[in-house]
Amino acid sequence: MNILLIGATGPTGREILSAAKQAGVAVRAMARRPEMLADTGIEVVKGDVTDIESLRRAMKGVTAVVSALGTPLLLKGPVTLLSEGTRNIVAAMKAEGVSRLLCITGMGAGDSKGHGGFTYDRVILPLLLGRIYADKDRQESVVRQSGLDWTLIRPAFLKKDAGRGQWREITRWQGEPKMTAIARADVAAFVLKELTENRYKDQAVNLSW
Repeated sequence: MNILLIGATGPTGREILSAAKQAGVAVRAMARRPEMLADTGIEVVKGDVTDIESLRRAMKGVTAVVSALGTPLLLKGPVTLLSEGTRNIVAAMKAEGVSRLLCITGMGAGDSKGHGGFTYDRVILPLLLGRIYADKDRQESVVRQSGLDWTLIRPAFLKKDAGRGQWREITRWQGEPKMTAIARADVAAFVLKELTENRYKDQAVNLSW
């Protein structure tokens, strides 16, 4: 495998970089500011999800793309970076003949909405994250309609813990299971496992302890 990681400068992206490096998986990171990853010792290319040509350059020779794309918490104005950026990622992948996409969204997107517990579902999501998650829903729609070999990954509340090495992988909501939290390190471990095993092709999987 030769992976392109988008969103590598974020905390989840850095965990994925670390896990890939430890596993001996070839990974290239794309960043608007490559200097932010100078300490990683991996290949870094400059690019922006708003610029399709930079995405195409970054995808040369890769076999899969992992998107850990995030957006800052904004209290005013529209949120469109996730969906529009993902639309550009899909277009660039098709142009470069790359078919495998793992896209990390989050708890509250798609049919995971309503499974995060009272405080998250009734307070945090609607009051703080509502517009971001509306765009995550649009982002997921772009991925589902892409025609690529895709997997949507929705982590529960992300923690800085070292990770437990085990987690629940929820694909159906029978019994109304609740998502709680998960370490970014465990999300990174799942990403590498899924890249190798491809167990959730064309599916969304929800990750939680």
